[in-house]
Amino acid sequence: MASIPLRSLVRDFKPYTAGLSIDEIRDKYGLSRVIKLASNENPLGVSPHVQQVLHRYAPYAFRYPQTGNPRLVKALADYHHVSPSRIVVGNGSDEVIDLLFRVCAEPGVNNAVAFRPCFGIYTTQAALCGVELRQTPLNPDFSFPWEKMRALIDDNTSLVFVTSPDNPSGYTAPVEELASFARSLPDTCLLVIDEAYMDFADEESAYSLLGRLEEFPNVAISRTFSKRFGMAGLRLGYVILPEIIAEHVWRVRLPFSVNLLAEEAGIAALEDRAFLDETYRVVRTGRAYLTEELGRLGCTVMPSQSNFLMFEVPSGEQDASALFERLLERGIILRPLTSYGLPRHLRVSVGTEEENHILVSILRELLTQ
Repeated sequence: MASIPLRSLVRDFKPYTAGLSIDEIRDKYGLSRVIKLASNENPLGVSPHVQQVLHRYAPYAFRYPQTGNPRLVKALADYHHVSPSRIVVGNGSDEVIDLLFRVCAEPGVNNAVAFRPCFGIYTTQAALCGVELRQTPLNPDFSFPWEKMRALIDDNTSLVFVTSPDNPSGYTAPVEELASFARSLPDTCLLVIDEAYMDFADEESAYSLLGRLEEFPNVAISRTFSKRFGMAGLRLGYVILPEIIAEHVWRVRLPFSVNLLAEEAGIAALEDRAFLDETYRVVRTGRAYLTEELGRLGCTVMPSQSNFLMFEVPSGEQDASALFERLLERGIILRPLTSYGLPRHLRVSVGTEEENHILVSILRELLTQ
């Protein structure tokens, strides 16, 4: 066998771990129905308008998309009332995050900062790009310790990542805390606010700096089509950046990373306000229902502005693993949080009304035995 060299960074690389799939649980337990409430997907599925557009453009899948996806960029600029020159689209938010590491951080020189726990892509891409990732733990109530994060930042810090609403807790930082923190940063440091779940917040202006970006030349905001837009399988994300950084990200981004079908679907999704409004209603209603019912079952539920809830199992349960396994046997997939250092916690995505009621019914049976 040839001894092909590997980069030292790759030899012991720990990959991102995704949640369990419906098929593998169906096959493992011989189930006819599996309800997946583990990956924060849209409970309503895909917009009917998007489905029609995908069908219409499927015959053109042999064509390359237009370089730079200008129609999608313009649609996003109009949707958010920002200049198109500030927007970069990518193959999911994952690609956008990877590009920011590659463009803004010099390996072995610059460092990046994030909270712990954080989105796994921050840690994997920092490691792959040879960039030191400094982290500080969240407060015991999962709020953000801004002063401790600020203490990690020095003249070589080029990127700071904050996820709000945060995953897996659902905690969402008040907008004035974000503003104050952004103003405290050196001009050479870019604050990247990952707002993958901001579409579900009760009042966006109370939590997001998106409408005030002109005040903050060192702030970037990333978002995704995977959640409220129901397009996780098409892989489409974007970031709103200072113009000079956006220009350089476009220079290095692979030319066709956003495929033709994803681009057309993204444009269609932005137009389907009825679907977005219904998704918002279903998630908010389901979030309130699950919060109340989980609390009645003795679970400690973390307040959330996202489309998921994190909860601690009742005190009578040794940890969450046994409950997680018993739910799998009944065809319910939740997200265990041991990898986040939270062995007594589970995360549940808000489902349809029927799915939410089935989950509560099964939990009531399991937790009152």
